[in-house]
Amino acid sequence: MVGDQEWYSISKNRIGDPILIDDNALLQMANDMRVNAYCPYSKFPVGAAILCSDGTVFTGVNVENAVNGLSICAERTAIFKAVSEGHHDFVKLAVTCKGDHCQPCGACRQVIYEHAPNIEILMGNPEGEFVRTTIRDLLPEAFSL
Repeated sequence: MVGDQEWYSISKNRIGDPILIDDNALLQMANDMRVNAYCPYSKFPVGAAILCSDGTVFTGVNVENAVNGLSICAERTAIFKAVSEGHHDFVKLAVTCKGDHCQPCGACRQVIYEHAPNIEILMGNPEGEFVRTTIRDLLPEAFSL
């Protein structure tokens, strides 16, 4: 495996052909981010990585707060980072946590749908196992404008 920094360097500096970042690499980026999670209450670190159509990857982690409603999930962190940097065309989202496979919560599903209604989602774990789905399968009757 290539070190974390090198993966991010390759993905953030490369323009075009997002196909070159395979599913396992995207899942590994999400999994590597879990060490940065701030989860003193749940003790449940989650990592996410979102692949943009130009090949750029943005990552995120869950950040908890004593007031639970002020916490944010890894998926939304990654999406909001990408949007704040001017990226709006998303291809694939990977999310990882310990256990079987990590599924986005309801709030994340709605945010994902609004920003990327055709996105593919990889729900994985630290062992590299994952389930492939789409946001339309996870949220079949999403609210949209």
